[in-house]
Amino acid sequence: MRVVVDARALSDPALAERGIGRYVRCLLDALGDRVVPLRRPGRPLVLGVRRARADVLHTPSIDGVSLVPGAPLVVTLHDLVPLKHPRTYLRTGLRHRVRYAAVKRAARVIVPTQAVAADAERLLGIPSARLRVIHEAPAPAFRPGVAPPTRLRLPERFLLWVGGLDPPDPRKRVEQLAAAVRRRDGLPLVLAGRVGPDAPALAAPGRVFLVGRVSDEELAGLYGAAAALVLPSAEEGFGLPAVEALACGTPVAAFSGGALGEVLAGAGGARLVDPGEGIDGLLDAAEALAGTAATPPRRTWADVAEETWAVYGEVAGA
Repeated sequence: MRVVVDARALSDPALAERGIGRYVRCLLDALGDRVVPLRRPGRPLVLGVRRARADVLHTPSIDGVSLVPGAPLVVTLHDLVPLKHPRTYLRTGLRHRVRYAAVKRAARVIVPTQAVAADAERLLGIPSARLRVIHEAPAPAFRPGVAPPTRLRLPERFLLWVGGLDPPDPRKRVEQLAAAVRRRDGLPLVLAGRVGPDAPALAAPGRVFLVGRVSDEELAGLYGAAAALVLPSAEEGFGLPAVEALACGTPVAAFSGGALGEVLAGAGGARLVDPGEGIDGLLDAAEALAGTAATPPRRTWADVAEETWAVYGEVAGA
């Protein structure tokens, strides 16, 4: 079975430095030489797929999905936020219509949670027989005992939020989180992630700190040094920072329901808060977790790779 994985996302910093880039890198590393990665940007994808004589093409994000893939298609659908909130995320509908049309034609659609699977059935009409739920995992870099980065001036005790700030994504609700921390007397907040022009407005002396983009090793140190990770997201497809923090032994506070509720259910060191309690209730929960240790998840990217390889086998066999 010859499998080609579209790895062009790793050539685009806007994708490579986000969760999609992490997904592609970790999956390729775990699959090893069983697959052929296509990394060269600029060349029509279908030409590379046909030259590789692929039995299966896996497109790990809808950003690069094609209506003419050149081989039976597996696509990973990370979430359906644009369709659920079109006024916020769909500045032009044409590009997404093409992408979702390609997803509907795929032989199999991999989703990270049952929550996204339900959205795919409801919003795209994809039958459950073509959907495969494969939970993700923390990258190997995230482990307990990593020293925090000395180049950063960090508070002695702090809560941590991780995500992109270029610009802040409305559904992540980091602006509301920062505002709540600024007016409270509790633990200060450290925000880690790529920053854009709007990000400095979130900072406040002694209360909210911006550290910008950090390496994986530095991020592991930040997770380990934090009292807790706090995730006020209204919606996630999976929530990689949550499992990364747990892998470093750091507890997590998040709102219940949706994908995060699914991913963190039963996790040692995770506290799920009813959304009705608001940001203050979430911060109370995060501060209550301070000083406790989380249980690192057992799931690894080797597990993700094996389950993904089984999906390729289904498609090739069909």
